[in-house]
Amino acid sequence: MLFPKKVKHRKWQIGRMSEAKRQRPDTRGITVSYGSYGLKALTPSRVRSNQIEAARRVISRTMGKAGKTWIRIFPDRPVTKKAAEVPMGKGKGDPSHFVFEVRPGRILFEIDGVPEDIAREAF
Repeated sequence: MLFPKKVKHRKWQIGRMSEAKRQRPDTRGITVSYGSYGLKALTPSRVRSNQIEAARRVISRTMGKAGKTWIRIFPDRPVTKKAAEVPMGKGKGDPSHFVFEVRPGRILFEIDGVPEDIAREAF
C-alpha cells in the first residue's frame, strides 16, 4: 500500500472542502502526460491507499506483462480514528490510514503499450 515514508505532522486538522470547491474541476493533473490512455475522475471523493492498490492489481492483472502503468495520485493526507468503544474526549485518535482528495477531472491512472480494447477492459 502507498503511504509517505516520513511526515512533518502525524495528525492533520480535518480541513473539509466546501461543496463548491469539491465540485470545481481540478486544475492540476488533468491531462494524460505519460501514457496513451488515462482514467479520469468524474466526481469528488477521498481515495484510500488500499483502494489505489486494489485498482493497480486489477489493471496489472488485466494487462499481463505488456504495457506500462503510471499511478498519478499519492495518498499523503492522514486520517485519524479513535479505537472502538473509547469514550468521547481524551484527545485525537491515532492515524488510521492515508487518503488522496480527488476532484473532478483528475487523471488517476495511465496506461501505455497496449491496444485500446485491453486498456478499456483494464479501466
